[in-house]
Amino acid sequence: MKAKISWIDGMAFVGHSETGHKVVIDGDREGGAPSPMEMVLMSVGSCSAIDVVSILEKARQKIQNVDVELSAERAETVPKVFTSIHLNFVVTGTDVVEKHVERAVALSADKYCSVAKMLENSATITHSFEIKQA
Repeated sequence: MKAKISWIDGMAFVGHSETGHKVVIDGDREGGAPSPMEMVLMSVGSCSAIDVVSILEKARQKIQNVDVELSAERAETVPKVFTSIHLNFVVTGTDVVEKHVERAVALSADKYCSVAKMLENSATITHSFEIKQA
């Protein structure tokens, strides 16, 4: 896998993925794009969400929406790494079975989410879920 980061101006950069996608990243807290750490947080959420949706679809669950609400704490001193991350999955669907959601979240956490696996050596990662009837 390869990528390239190009400076735009100020603390703004554009990332170019090997697959041709672009994303703006901004190191200025008042900037117009997510910061690198916000991107990491969103990456763990999206990685886990992909797993959960895939597993629930294979279990033939009638899902209509999956949101992941993320919260994180960072170290007080530099480098301000994540020390804890919590992912709350909100699964909306029709007759979604709790044991399937619980299994999907656990499989993502324990086996499939590469981003979470990378981060778990420096951050405590916890999960929860709720099911909403569509």
